[in-house]
Amino acid sequence: MSNTALRLRALEPTDIDLLYAWENDAATWAATNTIAPFSRHMLWQYLENYTGDIYVSHELRLMIENADGQAVGTVDLFNFDPLNNRAELGLFISEEFRGQGIGRPALDAIIDYALNHIGLRQLYIYVREDNAACLKLFDNYGFTRVGVLRQWVKRGTQYYDAVLLQQLL
Repeated sequence: MSNTALRLRALEPTDIDLLYAWENDAATWAATNTIAPFSRHMLWQYLENYTGDIYVSHELRLMIENADGQAVGTVDLFNFDPLNNRAELGLFISEEFRGQGIGRPALDAIIDYALNHIGLRQLYIYVREDNAACLKLFDNYGFTRVGVLRQWVKRGTQYYDAVLLQQLL
């Protein structure tokens, strides 16, 4: 799956160092449910057992590569519900590549794949209310804010609201 700006590809064993760095960056945990580091062994087992078949594992994780072939992030479809043709969306852009216009083409590619290859009808995403850059990306892309979940995310001793956004495909 590609366009002129980037391509999405399957996970490879050689991605373990990047995944290890990204998954263990505590600064990004605020956008995920991660509360503890991952060991290389855990990530290796994940890569070994990952099928890439969304109908089996109910998730699809792809690496985002820029035009130079450099891995710059990941995109995920998870909590896949085949009965209702929907999935939750996750988008991660490595810090050094944020603000470079990668988010929109990554969304173009994954939404095209979700619609035309999986047959999804809708995607949804939860974004912490204080993540202005992410909210702006999804607002500009045409996702609809359908609700605010009060005190949905706990980090340390504080709770944060999360915005639920949805796009019908």
